[in-house]
Formats: sequence, structure tokens, C-alpha cells
Amino acid sequence: MSETPRPSSFGRVAEDGTVYVRINDTERAVGQVPDSTPEQALAFFERRATALEVEVDLLGSRIRNGALSPDEARKSVQNLRTSILEANAVGDLAGLAARLDPLAELIDSQAEARREEKAKALAEARARKEEMVAQAEKLAESSDWSTGVQRFRDLLEEWKSLPRLDRAADDELWHRFSTARTTYTRRRKAHFSDLNAQQSEAREIKEGIIAEAEALADSSDWGATATAFRGLMARWKAAGGAGRHVDDALWARFRAIQDNFFERRTEVFTAQDEEFQANLAAKVELLTKAEAEILPVTDVAKARAAYREFIAAFNAIGRVPSDQVKAVDSRVRAIESAIDEADKREWARTDPETRARAQETVNLFTAKMDKLKEQLAKAEEKGDKSQIQKTSASIATYQIWLDQAQQTLDELTA
Repeated sequence: MSETPRPSSFGRVAEDGTVYVRINDTERAVGQVPDSTPEQALAFFERRATALEVEVDLLGSRIRNGALSPDEARKSVQNLRTSILEANAVGDLAGLAARLDPLAELIDSQAEARREEKAKALAEARARKEEMVAQAEKLAESSDWSTGVQRFRDLLEEWKSLPRLDRAADDELWHRFSTARTTYTRRRKAHFSDLNAQQSEAREIKEGIIAEAEALADSSDWGATATAFRGLMARWKAAGGAGRHVDDALWARFRAIQDNFFERRTEVFTAQDEEFQANLAAKVELLTKAEAEILPVTDVAKARAAYREFIAAFNAIGRVPSDQVKAVDSRVRAIESAIDEADKREWARTDPETRARAQETVNLFTAKMDKLKEQLAKAEEKGDKSQIQKTSASIATYQIWLDQAQQTLDELTA
């Protein structure tokens, strides 16, 4: 053990093989290395100092990269500083510990940056939570029953992902959010409870309507039953919804009953239309023949007899299409009216009182004409041109009236 070790500024090996490390103006023993030369023992403890240098470099890198929080970094620096100063190693332990000092400033800077980031994150979280509360309170008063539940779930999941604020602020916002969610849930349950009651009532009403429709299904009273079905349809629409699937099933039953009735009615009406068209053709043929035989009316008795035969055959044929009734009846009435007018004329012609009045009119105008002719002769004898002109004009007028009266009298006495 008397071998002289190589020179070292930070350690020495004593005669008994103990290795010492110098730290500033002091030294302390760091240990022995059995069965080794002083140089080997010193090198062993120097390698430990080198390992500590690697730890310092690694810690500095981790702190600069932000791998540790400021508290973790401070604790790691303090632990490594203690490890260095108390290490059983030979080297510039004081200098190595001093290399940790700049890290303290870096940690303080990172801590300040983190405080600023945290403050910013908390401010953003507060703003977002206030916005979410406003959305929740608005949603709580809405009637968005289809997407509202999922929207509240999404808001709740987002809420959980946000950082907590100070306790008072966070509790106050959470209370508002939770109250809004509870309000919405209660209103939604009440809505669907009312809806279920309404749907149950609508189902009962519609089942009753179906029962009424089934009672009408085989009816052949087409007009009244069609009106009844329209009334049932109006009541169906007024009943409200019974739930989509229930409504679909009930409507299928009700629609099938209606379709069956209206299909039967269509078949009957189609057959009737064909029959009515045939009736129309037959009636038009009769009308055309009657018009040719009766009009113009020259013999009232003969015309009435022909009309009676015609109208009996006409009425026996049956109904015609509704859009042709007016036109056909108009032609029938025209024949009847022509006979009535001819009858009136015949009665007037053969009435003694009528002929007497016509004769009196002729006699009156004849006497007036005789008197006017006498006045004209006197005027001509006197040469009174004015009187001649006036009397001649009166004679011309009365002659026209006399001719008309004579014509009427001739017609009545023919």
C-alpha cells in the first residue's frame, strides 16, 4: 500500500488505502477499494464523479425539455445536489453541484410560464363553463325533446374534461348547470307523460272510428255512407297522433275499410254510367222523333195525344247522366210549352167574347174612318190645305190600326 498515487486536485489515497475527496478547503473519506492499487482506487471513485456529471446533464436536459413540473424539478435538483455533495466519489463535486444553480432560474421561469398558462386555461375554462351553463339554461326551457338529452350528455362530458376553477366559482356554475339539466329532465318526462296520455286517448278514438267504419263497410247507401266516411275522416284527423307505429297500423285498417267501400261504389257507378248513357241515347232518339211529329203545333188535340204517348215512353226509359238532365228536360219543356201556347191561341180564337171585342174594335175604327173621310171631303171643297193635310195623316194612321184589327178578327173567325 506504499505505492504513490497519481496526482489529483480533488482527492488523495492515504497510506492505509482510504480515498479522500477535497471539497473546497475540506476533505472527507469516500471509501476504500480492496485489493487495488492507489491509482486504481482513485480511478474507481473518479468514475463515480463522472457518473454524477451524466446525471447533472440528464437532469438539465429533462428540465429544459419540460419533462418535469417545477416542483418535481426543484425536488430533483435538491436531491441531486445532496447526492453530489455527499457522494462517495472523487472529482470537482463543488463545481458539479454549482452547475445545478442555473437550473433554479430556469425552473422559476418555467414555473411562472406554467402559472400564466394555468391562469389562461382557467380563464378559458371559466368562460367556456359560463357559456355551457347559458346553453344548458336555454335548453332547459326549450322543447327540443329529440336531441336535448344527447346535447346535455355532450355538455356534461365536456364539463368533466375542463379544469376545475376555484371552489366557489366552480360550485356556483355547476349548481346552475345541474339545475338546468334537472329542469329539462323533469319537463321532458312531463311532456312524454302528457304525450302518452294523448296518444292513448287518440288510439281509443281511432279504434272507435274503425268500429264505426266497419259497420258502414257493406252499405249500399252510397251518398249517405260517403258523407259518413268524410265525417269519420275529419274526426280521425282531429284525434291527433297515437304514436308512429300504432298510427300506421290503425290507419292501414281504416284505409282498407274505406277503400273497399269506395271501390264497390265505383264499380256500381261505372255500371250506372253505362246504363245512363244508353238511356240518354234512347231519350234523345224519342225527343228528336217527337219534335219532328209535334212541332210546329197545328192541331192542339192531336199534338197533346202525341205528347202523352211520347212522355209515357220517355219516363219509362229511366235516368240519364246528371250533366245531361238539364239539356234533355229543356227540350221536353219546349215541346210542352209549344202545345200550351197553341192551346192558348186556339182558345182565344174560338172565344165569343174575344171575337166580339175584335168586332167592336173593327167597327170603332171603321166608324172613325168614315167620319175622317167626311172631314176630308169638306176640307177639299173649301180648299183648306192645312186641314186636308192633317185629316189625310189621321186617315193613314187609322187605316193601319183598322187593318190590324181586321186581321185579328179574321184570325178569330177563320
